[in-house]
Amino acid sequence: MKVLVVEDEEKIASFVHKGLETQGFSVTVADNGDDGFAQAASQAYDVVLLDIMLPGRDGLSILKELREQQHSVPVILLTARSEANERVGGLNLGADDYVTKPFFMDELLARINAVARRTSVLHAGPLTLNLISREARYGDEEIIFAPREFSLLEHLMRTPGNVFTRTQLLEQVWGYGFDPQTNLVDVCIRRIREKIDRDGRQFIETVRGVGYRFNKAET
Repeated sequence: MKVLVVEDEEKIASFVHKGLETQGFSVTVADNGDDGFAQAASQAYDVVLLDIMLPGRDGLSILKELREQQHSVPVILLTARSEANERVGGLNLGADDYVTKPFFMDELLARINAVARRTSVLHAGPLTLNLISREARYGDEEIIFAPREFSLLEHLMRTPGNVFTRTQLLEQVWGYGFDPQTNLVDVCIRRIREKIDRDGRQFIETVRGVGYRFNKAET
């Protein structure tokens, strides 16, 4: 599971980073609001742990803009005990849960797993991806994807409207560095489209000269 931690207090960030990595999570840390928003808006994470009081821009403004841009990534707020109004505001803006500092790692893990279970199915019109069973359906029909096809489609569906370059997709889905000779991404996109583009729908759009994005109009 990929987790983004947006936290400016070094001790807390280090505690969370080490604790989650010990449990097998892939963890990225941003120590200010601007970097945190850039990461959350451009990368596909399973969960974002978001402090409210941050240098640059605050956590609630980050959350508000993510939801306005239709980013559905689960967000857990990291709050101080005195921030009751901010917690309520965050939940109203679309936060999935919150953890009050100081907290135990077991509590944080339980909350991460809980919100991940609640958001384990991605929907786009008749298209659904079950991220736990790794099953895909178009309406009542099951669609069989190769593992890499499923991962690429999941990556795009998590952030509809966000444009990914071929280089980003190679790095984030395949784990490869830049290779100007490879057409892996284009071939995989073509195979996915052959399976899901029907009834006049186009789920994945080509952005000329840049890359691909999942069509917001289909969500």
